[in-house]
Amino acid sequence: MKKATDAQIKKELEIMEELKKIDTPTITNAVATYPGDQENCLGLYDPWACDWYTDQTLRCMYPEIGPVVGYAVTCVYGMPDATYQRRHNIVDVAEAIAASPKPVILAVKQNFPEKIKNKNGLLGGNMMTTFQTAGAVGVLTDGPSRDVDEIRPFGIQYMLTGVTAGHGTFALQAVNVPVEICGMAVQTGDIIHMDENGAVKFPREYLEEVLIRSRRILAKEKKMQEAIRSSKGDPEIIRSVFAGTYGKKK
Repeated sequence: MKKATDAQIKKELEIMEELKKIDTPTITNAVATYPGDQENCLGLYDPWACDWYTDQTLRCMYPEIGPVVGYAVTCVYGMPDATYQRRHNIVDVAEAIAASPKPVILAVKQNFPEKIKNKNGLLGGNMMTTFQTAGAVGVLTDGPSRDVDEIRPFGIQYMLTGVTAGHGTFALQAVNVPVEICGMAVQTGDIIHMDENGAVKFPREYLEEVLIRSRRILAKEKKMQEAIRSSKGDPEIIRSVFAGTYGKKK
């Protein structure tokens, strides 16, 4: 994709502000959940075969923040390697965030042996302060982290598999490479939308279309639910409401 102009980025930011008013499951519906509904679903991925949203292992630490949207920046942390040294792991990641369009959601891959990964409080107050200052509005990682109470007042979203109190020595292995986070394959430049339900990614060029279709889905579901509530449980009315929505028309 060509470098976006200032006008394009301004428009994208306006769209992201609107997407923050929409829950992540609705975004997944617009992106790929019901490919048979070609009016409302883009069908960007095979819903089951492709890794486009996160699984149940990812936990939202601050659901009160609501939906967060941003441009993905990726990095990988793992065990130290004496033969591979980067200048400074926090600075490298902060520079990648600063170089990206804002806002950023940082996708952090934890490339550790399983025993260490399960007790590694990788991210914490100092790292999250640095990443937020560089332009991140959210972080998601496929392992635990720490300092949940310290970070809560920051207003930055924290998506983890769990929490643990400590860690040992670790090192940055890569920045801006494709990663897999809790079942979601993501690369720098993707759009990530996330809330307490999890996270979904889609290509940047579909930002406006995702918003348009998500709004249509919300309007459609509002009418459906109003009809169901007024049906007083009549199975024929309920059947007619769902016909063609979650399956083929009958």
